[in-house]
Amino acid sequence: MSETNNGENLEWKKSKVEHLAQDEWIDFRRCEYILPNGEIIGSIYNYSKHSFVIIVALDENGNFICVRQYRHGIDEITTEFPAGGIEFQEKSDVPYITYDNIIATEEDAFDTAKRELAEETGYISDEWQHLFTVPAHATLSNSRVHIYLAKNCRKIKDQDLDDTEFLNVKLLTEQDIVSRINGGDFKQALHVLAYYIYKSK
Repeated sequence: MSETNNGENLEWKKSKVEHLAQDEWIDFRRCEYILPNGEIIGSIYNYSKHSFVIIVALDENGNFICVRQYRHGIDEITTEFPAGGIEFQEKSDVPYITYDNIIATEEDAFDTAKRELAEETGYISDEWQHLFTVPAHATLSNSRVHIYLAKNCRKIKDQDLDDTEFLNVKLLTEQDIVSRINGGDFKQALHVLAYYIYKSK
């Protein structure tokens, strides 16, 4: 049996990249890598998409402000927290997604969080806290998720949705959230993470 790798030589070296789809929504790549032992492995698929924000939002009565919407990956309607993609165009010299231009600053992410909460739900908050930033799917993508807490949110307007957005706002108690997580209605893994990060703070 070979000796366990001591961590000094684990990195894969990218040797070939083919962009199978690259537009304003995704950079989907087929790659080849040189492994630590010198062998070449491929095809390995990975992608970059918009980094995004998730907002754990509570109203002035302590209810969680959630949304219900269709998710085409699982072909189901889910309950989740407000969320949205961080725009990349204004800080990029190309009109399409690349590996690098989807990495956002916390300032960019915070601006997005405030905008998405207001647009999706009509609520705003003066009490914000950054909870966590982490790669959204480190095995396949370099996109990040930025998780925020917004407390004592108050409704000041109606929703302001994009033409392709269809979602309903739901005010839920914490018991409702836990019940939906355990019952399989709160299906977005990173939104479940957001709830438990909130609980740990």
